[in-house]
Amino acid sequence: MKDNVLILAIESSCDETAASVIENGRNVLSNIISSQIEIHKEYGGVVPEVASRKHIENINDVVEEALKKAEIDSEKIDAIAVTYGPGLVGALLVGVNFAKGLSYAWNKPLIGVNHIEGHISANYIQDKSLEPPFICLVASGGHTHLVYVRDYGEYEIMGKTRDDAAGEAFDKIARSIGLGYPGGPLIDEAAKKGNKEAIKFPRVVIDDDTLDFSFSGLKSSVLNYIHNSKQKNEEVSAEDVAASFQAAVVEVLVLKTMKAAKRKNCSTIALAGGVASNSSLRESLQEECVKNNYKFTKPAPVLCTDNAAMIGCAGYYKYLKKEFSDSSLNAIPNLELAD
Repeated sequence: MKDNVLILAIESSCDETAASVIENGRNVLSNIISSQIEIHKEYGGVVPEVASRKHIENINDVVEEALKKAEIDSEKIDAIAVTYGPGLVGALLVGVNFAKGLSYAWNKPLIGVNHIEGHISANYIQDKSLEPPFICLVASGGHTHLVYVRDYGEYEIMGKTRDDAAGEAFDKIARSIGLGYPGGPLIDEAAKKGNKEAIKFPRVVIDDDTLDFSFSGLKSSVLNYIHNSKQKNEEVSAEDVAASFQAAVVEVLVLKTMKAAKRKNCSTIALAGGVASNSSLRESLQEECVKNNYKFTKPAPVLCTDNAAMIGCAGYYKYLKKEFSDSSLNAIPNLELAD
């Protein structure tokens, strides 16, 4: 195996077209992200057909820029990693087919990467000393998972959402109180100006045995509060609703994460996914880890949102195991992290 492995990674699972060059899994030589947020703001959420079209328009330029910034040409690239699921099928297909084309044209190995595995792997980039095993809370617009990372590429899902993902709930509540899209950062900012004790929203724990999550009941409770207040002509404070809702989500996420760590007797906890950039979640998990004398690691915000560097990192560990894909690699929108 080479001493210096260079992976070109491509990510197009939702509304970011991204490409990155990663050296030995953890050294980011370039991380180019073309976001479509301003386009999808008009619609209050991601429109799959629009996202796919923009990926087609952007992907060639994004990949070229990633190579240029890394000062690497195609001959030096050792493999091409690409997200093949989960995500929007049309968006995924753009990245997968582009990567397959490059793999064929450049005669380089192709590596299919699970998007959730990518999010988890962002922690290896942030914390160069991080090694498995550890507990990882993956919280994003499409997923809320508690994962025991047994080893590189070896995962046990200890809990996941039974309905809405945490990020999805943030988006829906943000719309309901007139904050717009994307909901996560807007709720986070509004919550800083609100009183998290103002409204008592439920903390849905389900039961003591499961580490699964449920956010649909909380979402309904918030919507009912807003509806009832309007019927009584009572003023609704968007900041107080945001703060109280966020506190309810964060409390449950932190509670379950700490419970997972205790079950596995694991003293290292990591955070991943778009919701991992939420300031209250980061602070609350940090506080609990300090109390329990656990190590806590979290990616920088740019590595929490969809990016290709995390895909390159996950791809590197697959490269070491020679876990290559062939030309039959296809988009799998509902791809699971573990069986």
